Amino acid sequence: MGIGLRVFLINDDNSLQPLAVKRYNRLLRLDSRECLPLYAGKRVRYALVVVDFADRKPVEIIQIQYAILNFDSDGRIDAGEQEKEWLLAVDSLPPVDNEKLPQPVIDARHHFAQKRYQDKYRWHPGPELEAAIVAAIFESNATKLTR
Repeated sequence: MGIGLRVFLINDDNSLQPLAVKRYNRLLRLDSRECLPLYAGKRVRYALVVVDFADRKPVEIIQIQYAILNFDSDGRIDAGEQEKEWLLAVDSLPPVDNEKLPQPVIDARHHFAQKRYQDKYRWHPGPELEAAIVAAIFESNATKLTR
């Protein structure tokens, strides 16, 4: 058994576009040679699926994350937007040292940051789309975008 990832870009019509994990990683690393011109200038929903495999066949979906990728005008990940996302993710972490605050004071800034993060960089599929993603994982002839 082994753990693997599958990535699906979700088009505006809710169709799934498989994306090779290597290509996804190059996009996130802001590799200048990697781009998806079809998505230039768009905010694109995607699903990152963590799958348990046995004999190279999927046996269980462990987790699915639903997030947004922001592309620049060349079809690369928008570096400025990526930085904003990371900063907001850090702001979402609970404070490390709440003990220094006076007792009646509650530091809820991280709760508000979590809400902003969820609203801006996450999404939730309907049951039909989620079923399509699950079905795509267990199809034996799933195609991938490769380079």
